[in-house]
Amino acid sequence: MNDTKQALLADLPHAPGVYIFWGDSSLPLYIGKSVDIRSRVMSHFRQADEAPMMAQTRHIECLLTAGEIGALLLESRLIKNRQPLFNQRLRRAKHLHSWLLRDSATGLVNELVSSAAVAHGQTPHLYGLFASRHAAQDKLRALAADHKLCLATLGLEKTSSRGCFGLQLRQCDGVCVGQELRAKHDQRLQSALLGLQVHVWPYASAIDLVEQSGDWVQKHRIVNWSYLGTWCSKGTVTESMQSTDAATFDADTYAILVKPLLKGEARIEDVSHR
Repeated sequence: MNDTKQALLADLPHAPGVYIFWGDSSLPLYIGKSVDIRSRVMSHFRQADEAPMMAQTRHIECLLTAGEIGALLLESRLIKNRQPLFNQRLRRAKHLHSWLLRDSATGLVNELVSSAAVAHGQTPHLYGLFASRHAAQDKLRALAADHKLCLATLGLEKTSSRGCFGLQLRQCDGVCVGQELRAKHDQRLQSALLGLQVHVWPYASAIDLVEQSGDWVQKHRIVNWSYLGTWCSKGTVTESMQSTDAATFDADTYAILVKPLLKGEARIEDVSHR
């Protein structure tokens, strides 16, 4: 192990948290998280495509957390706020786009909506979180191919009295010309979109998600799938607490929290009466 690498790895803990690679710039090079910071950082040195980044690294900062969820939340917040040079993900999208399913006289209608028009986390029957209209349409086209959905009925293609283009290719069962019941097509559409459902916030107000390591307790304040900050029993706050008035739906925070919260895998505390 060379002296530079040894110096960078000195005192790195086998513990969960966030690590930050610093170079000569005021902007961080890279921000990552792990349940074992030391092992994860060492893996960066073994990746040939990361050699340029590691050659620029002069110092590694560690921010420890009591658990993995805290590390994920902190990593997401820091990447958005500090814009590290080598991170390509977790960048904040100006608007999110989703498919909204609603009933009509003829059957289900899928409408492409953005976060400028609907409140994600508060509006039911939303599917998918996309950074652009184009990405949302591409995903629906892919689902249509997998589930034999009619692109004309989905509003993605013009139709004629002879039906959609997919009908000619036997990629549509003919809902566009009355050869298939609309209810049957709608059932397949719902099934295709099920895995993309954007769940409504399941609590009446904010909650604290609690993580504990020994006698160390951290409480992460969450409302409407938005991370507001962390209280720490050690007296250090990894991210300052924001007002619930400042809460905005965040797709990355949603992805981190939706499974542990909906499946009851996380310890939570109600804060509505505090």
